[in-house]
Amino acid sequence: MIGERPQPMRARGGRAGLAEGCRPRGGSRLRLAGRRGPTRTGDIPTVSASEEKAQLRRSPRRSVMAVCARLCGVGPARGCRRRGAQQKGTAGDSSEPDTDPEEGGGGGCGEAAAAEDDDAAEERIEGAALAESSPRGRAPLSLLDLPPELLVQIFGSLPGTDLPNLALVCSAFRRILRTDTIWRRRCKEVLHRYRHILGLWQPDIGPYGGLLNVVVDGLFIIGWMYLPPHDPHVDDPMRVKPLFRIHLMERKSATVECMYGHKGPHSGHIQIVKKDEFSTKCNQTDHHRMSGGRQEEFRTWLREEWGRTLEDIFHEHMQELILMKFIYTSQYDNCLTYRRIYLPPRSAIDLIKPGLFKGTYGSHGLEIVMLSFHGKKAKGTKITGDPNIPAGQQTVEIDLAHPIQLPDIENLSNFSELSRIVLEVQEQVRREQQQEEEEGGLEKEHQPQAQEEEEEQPQPGPSQREAGRGAEEEAVAQGSPPASCPFVLPGGIASRNEDYPRTCRACFYGTGLIAGHGFTSPERTPGVFVLFDDDRFGFIWLELQSFSLYSRIKDSFQNADAPSQEAFDEMLKNIQLLTS
Repeated sequence: MIGERPQPMRARGGRAGLAEGCRPRGGSRLRLAGRRGPTRTGDIPTVSASEEKAQLRRSPRRSVMAVCARLCGVGPARGCRRRGAQQKGTAGDSSEPDTDPEEGGGGGCGEAAAAEDDDAAEERIEGAALAESSPRGRAPLSLLDLPPELLVQIFGSLPGTDLPNLALVCSAFRRILRTDTIWRRRCKEVLHRYRHILGLWQPDIGPYGGLLNVVVDGLFIIGWMYLPPHDPHVDDPMRVKPLFRIHLMERKSATVECMYGHKGPHSGHIQIVKKDEFSTKCNQTDHHRMSGGRQEEFRTWLREEWGRTLEDIFHEHMQELILMKFIYTSQYDNCLTYRRIYLPPRSAIDLIKPGLFKGTYGSHGLEIVMLSFHGKKAKGTKITGDPNIPAGQQTVEIDLAHPIQLPDIENLSNFSELSRIVLEVQEQVRREQQQEEEEGGLEKEHQPQAQEEEEEQPQPGPSQREAGRGAEEEAVAQGSPPASCPFVLPGGIASRNEDYPRTCRACFYGTGLIAGHGFTSPERTPGVFVLFDDDRFGFIWLELQSFSLYSRIKDSFQNADAPSQEAFDEMLKNIQLLTS
């Protein structure tokens, strides 16, 4: 248990490790080789130096691991302490007994005495080996004399249940135990029940969704909920708060704690439903309640969620939306089901790097959107949502094959001029889609004949495939001007954030999804996708006469890459079906 005083442990049979070995000897001093003090040899025969070396050569790994185990004694006041220069003069002192103070000189059963004699014989062999291999024939005095890389490997091979006790030995060990490599291995070996929950997840909270990132953090596995910054500061960093954590309190089990509320960690439970789905449950929901009742809970939630009080929000419709979200989300009490989501794969022909973005959505505040590329299309999928367009739905779709040439800066401020340009492109897209559908019907009629002709024709070679890929890249790049162009929002377009960029790199025709409350009567309406730079883009909703600004989430996420494009497309389809 963390915080518990580590118990002395003993290595037997040469199997080294702080879980099975690392017995402190002689208080805080570590006696390794050249031991001349009185020992109890029992029935162990005398071993010559040549025999010791031969024994080491026969089993080098066993001996080295045993030495590593004896280089440190586990205890709050013993072990892992360097011998200072003042110890040099007493290194050969043979006045100290060879037995542990706790064990006494002659007490204990015969089995314990035999085990200690085995240890003494092994130490003679190991000490001779170290003396021969070390500079000037001197063996290391402490584990701290070893390189940190070797310590990481040693600690990483120990059972996870012993690592909390090992962290109590000294500050140097605590620093080394913060290495991610050690704990990633612990997740796979010790916390094997929970190894599948590392990565990104979307909670099932009705239309609101969310973004959960499960990571290894020191001695814990923590589920962090990522929250957008306060509206309308879209360029601010994400906010995070812990929802649960898993840590080792017992030797053979992992303890789950709920972190929801303001009264500290308390009992929780995690159930892994299947590989890409798990659920959490709080066993002490009374820890979520506040002394001031629901009013105090609402005021606290409002400050955390929106960074303001209800009196600061003058828009009546916005007040209703905020109160509705509080009532809906607080009823779950952190008892949620999560489904895995992936970061989108990246291609060399993508307009910008795909990923997660924060976007402004009027009275709904800031929401999280995932931008992904699919050939000549780009999609913006909601990871968080609202009662109109719930999480999982495709909020915007960009047609990269239809770039839009914006008018000059004088005419750009005229909304009617921009609307005329967009509606002309919309009509062009409609005609092309109708033509494709007609051609598709003709192809179905002649499909058997076409298949026979295709089998007779030779398959395209690598150069032809590269040419096709180059044509696709050229189609995507058609909307990119050689330099940034001036940009200003047309008059009459509402924007939550007036601090948008005043230059853009490209514009494309797109559609945005709008619907009534409860996702009623959804429809796609025309709009303009505006690319500002590698980390920001915008969307002009023509019918709503509003503008959304999106800024990239720059946090790094581990264990979140999609294994393939097919797996990512399947994930998008599944989260969309949940709220359709």
